[in-house]
Amino acid sequence: MLAHTLTVDGRKLKKGYALDADDIAALKAAGVTSVTGARLRSDDVAEDTAASAVAALLAGPHTQVRKAYTGRCNLHATVHGVLVVDVEAIIRTNRIDESITVGTLPPWSTVRKGQVIATVKIIPLGVNPNVIESCQSVLATAPLHVAKLTAQRVALIFSELPGLTENAIAATRAATRQRIEALGSRIALELRCPHTSSDLEFALRQAHAAGCELIMIRGAAGTKDRRDTAGAAIVAAGGRIERFGMPVEPGNMLLLGRLGEVPLLVMPGCARSQRLNGLDWVLRRLLAHLPLEDADFAAMGVGGLIRTTTEPASEESEEPALELSPAPVTPAKGPRIAALILAAGRSARMGITNKLLEKVDDIPLVLRAANAALASRAASVTVVTGHAADSVATLVGAPRMGLDIVHNLEHAQGMSTSLKCGIAALPENSDGALVLLGDMPRISAAHLDALIDAFAEGEHIIVPTHAGQRGNPVLWPRRFFAEFQPIDGDQGARGLLKKYIDQIKTVEFFDPAILMDVDTPQDLHECNVKKPGDLHEERQEQT
Repeated sequence: MLAHTLTVDGRKLKKGYALDADDIAALKAAGVTSVTGARLRSDDVAEDTAASAVAALLAGPHTQVRKAYTGRCNLHATVHGVLVVDVEAIIRTNRIDESITVGTLPPWSTVRKGQVIATVKIIPLGVNPNVIESCQSVLATAPLHVAKLTAQRVALIFSELPGLTENAIAATRAATRQRIEALGSRIALELRCPHTSSDLEFALRQAHAAGCELIMIRGAAGTKDRRDTAGAAIVAAGGRIERFGMPVEPGNMLLLGRLGEVPLLVMPGCARSQRLNGLDWVLRRLLAHLPLEDADFAAMGVGGLIRTTTEPASEESEEPALELSPAPVTPAKGPRIAALILAAGRSARMGITNKLLEKVDDIPLVLRAANAALASRAASVTVVTGHAADSVATLVGAPRMGLDIVHNLEHAQGMSTSLKCGIAALPENSDGALVLLGDMPRISAAHLDALIDAFAEGEHIIVPTHAGQRGNPVLWPRRFFAEFQPIDGDQGARGLLKKYIDQIKTVEFFDPAILMDVDTPQDLHECNVKKPGDLHEERQEQT
């Protein structure tokens, strides 16, 4: 086996190539009198075979071992994710014998699909089989895997104090969008509120009810302890604080909490910078569903002083100078679905109050619907107002980025007029309309996104079901828009569903949110005191 690559008469003989009689004759004819190489013993393991064997022992979920060459075998990521490394296992492997070397990317690196994450190199042309056996005992559990980054809906909450500039908010928004999109997720909902615990609590409840899977807070004033404004808001909303502070600079003043199972991040001041900081380390793990315990935070201190060569040398400099540029806008993929929220009715069965202004879990019904639509992948959100129009518009935050209001002057004539008014106001490039009722308190962005996913090429009307019952909202392809015009009265589009029953595609949900609405004071009371499942079971029994 050649120890070095040779080129003879235009023919390349690579390192590791085993010479045969014809090769030797050709070398002699070319004037080559000697070569450096090796002959393996009968029980030795050739370099490529050995490299492949060790690489296979390293490989965990979402990794792939490629073909070995010249004693080297690489492992590649099969998904976009975060690299998880058992550091001690790699160290122990590298101490077995100098003939075997394993090198990896740094633990917790973000990696793209197809990227090399580790390499195994056999130094000599072959190794003793005992060395491979020693690797097998050390690498009994694969020490490398890639935790997949999953697309998640992220809420971004800004609290405000006098003197906070729009430029400061824009800088943080741009930096945060860039971070989130680089990890495969998106800013689904943005909320702004005064910098008080009660207002932040309300914003947290809104983001949670809308179906956001990660909530990030940028306070107008930095967090100083667990009982500060943002921490107090988390506790008041029913959440818990898991960690305040981290041994990483920049990023010391980060706070991590949870509301139910949804992570809450109170961002440190360095969040407005696009440079690497402790926030990035935490975001990677959260979006890859990796644990973040005290031990994990403690380990971040080694290498936790993050500095770049362009930073000033002064030890008193708290943060590097900002280098902000507009974050790239991710182009919309798939069909452009317009969310249409019907919020014009008089709610006569509720009594003297407008049900859309009533609260479930302290959030007005129509605001819950608007936030869910904004947090979904709908390309636009349109709210149709009628009765109590000014109050409804104020609650949903109009004017608000991504949300339009259209007033139905004929709302007293029934739901059909609101449906037609709303359809006529949708953007011309809409491929379909997702029609939401403003009085369904448990509908979240997750429900809406599931219906949008099922829309595909727009061949079918998408209808949600639960336990054999059809519910709302319903997604209508654009080709049906003209069918709404003849409808009159308060029937909505039920007649069209009967007419085109053969063109319906159903999406089954395991929770009853698609069946739950609020028409009466009793409905409102039940939604506030009972879980969705409890209410559904009672209605099923009555049916």
